[in-house]
Amino acid sequence: MLKKFLFTSLGVGVMAAVAASGTYKVQLYQNSMVEGKDLKPGNYKIQVENNTAVLKNGEQTIEVPARVETAPSKFASTEMEYLNNSTLQEIRIGGTHTKIVFSNPNGPATGAE
Repeated sequence: MLKKFLFTSLGVGVMAAVAASGTYKVQLYQNSMVEGKDLKPGNYKIQVENNTAVLKNGEQTIEVPARVETAPSKFASTEMEYLNNSTLQEIRIGGTHTKIVFSNPNGPATGAE
């Protein structure tokens, strides 16, 4: 059974800021997976362009399918939506209408349920 978990900046301690159009800074405080790729806790710079997100943390660089969507109202705080408590599906940027959606339309790259 698949379960969705939603963590806010209060529950997980996520920090995000918009650095420039299409570029975001996010701090992860827990191990996460995006499209089958491991993300360790730390500060990430995320650049989204042409349905691809490039996540950088120090020397680590990961490219995954992603898109930016605009919500009808602003998010009060930065929120992360997880599937099964570790697979990152979305990042909702606090104070903006912006969310980064990592879910691949064909399902996770790992094929795991």
